[in-house]
Parts: sequence; C-alpha cells; structure tokens
Amino acid sequence: MRLLHLSDTHNQHKDLKELPESDVLIHSGDFSFAGTKAEFHDFLNWFFGLNYKYKIFIGGNHDNFLEGKSQNEIQKILPKNCYYLCHSGVTIENTKFWGLPKFISEDIDGTYFEKIKHIPKNTEVLISHHPPLGILDRAGKINFGCADLLQKVLDIQPKLHLFGHIHDAYGIEKSLKTTFSNASVLNENYELRNIPVVFDI
Repeated sequence: MRLLHLSDTHNQHKDLKELPESDVLIHSGDFSFAGTKAEFHDFLNWFFGLNYKYKIFIGGNHDNFLEGKSQNEIQKILPKNCYYLCHSGVTIENTKFWGLPKFISEDIDGTYFEKIKHIPKNTEVLISHHPPLGILDRAGKINFGCADLLQKVLDIQPKLHLFGHIHDAYGIEKSLKTTFSNASVLNENYELRNIPVVFDI
C-alpha cells in the first residue's frame, strides 16, 4: 500500500499541483490558518475532490474549528472513503492507523498527555501533528517536540510516524523500527517550498 503524506498547508492547499499517486492520502494537521469554519469547508472541498482511494486528516493547533467537536460530528459530513481521526483509529486494508490531533485546549488542561497514553500498541501508522522530542522538531536552537510522545513511539514502535507542526524541520528520519516524516510543505516563512512524501508499506 502506498501512502502520500503532507502537512501544514495553511490554506495554500490549492497551490499543490500534480500530487503523486497513492492509495492513501494523509494530512497531519494545520490545513487552516485562522481556524474558521469557512477555511475548514474550503479545505474539505479540495480534499474531497482529490482522486485517492482513501483519505485521512487530523487537526492541528491552527484548526480551531475542530476543537470541541466530536469525531462523529465531523465524520458524518465526510464521504465513506474519508476519515477524520481524533484520538481514534481506522484499519485500512489490514493496516492500523491512529490519529493524535494537537489542540491548544488539550495542552492547557493536560488531556493531550493523557490521550498519548491511550495510543494502541498495535498502531502501525501513527499520525500526529506534534513531533516527538528530538526528531524533526528543531526550529533555530530549540527542540519543540513532545517527550511523552517520543516515549510512546519508542514503546509501540509503529512502522511510520507522520507529523508536521515545525516548518523548519521538514524531512525524514529512520530508526531501527520506525520511519519518521515531518511533511510540512510550507517553510518557516509560510512559503510553499517542500513536497509531500510518499511511502510504501
């Protein structure tokens, strides 16, 4: 199965041309900028129109419209081949995906760290917005990744960990068990400079 990963489009999704073919298209958050309802529906209209067998997206810290809304509330407006993952998973052609959004409210009340604990051990493709600490998470001289998330990834060892959030840290890293992808297509100046990433699993 071929996966296409992209992240942090911030309303510039329509500028992405000639996307590579894949079986599953994955957007790991920050599709919007101000987090408005209009931005959300503009993204969805574009996302729905792309010719991929399956599509998955999660929320990022800019996607405020999704905060406080249940997964079912969003899922019911999506086509059958499109999945919104919010601390939840889906199995596609025997591959287990799990989505971990990044909402400011969950950072403030601490529930984000509790949700990390509940990522299933059998997760094969982990999709988060936030990177793990020390892996494709550096902006300037600071590592912005999450230590709890790193520990969880080391524990469950998914085949892929797909994320974004830190625009400066676009790239791929590999450990013995896991391939990590920061697919932020915009650079630190919010300019479209990076290309989505393709994986075969």
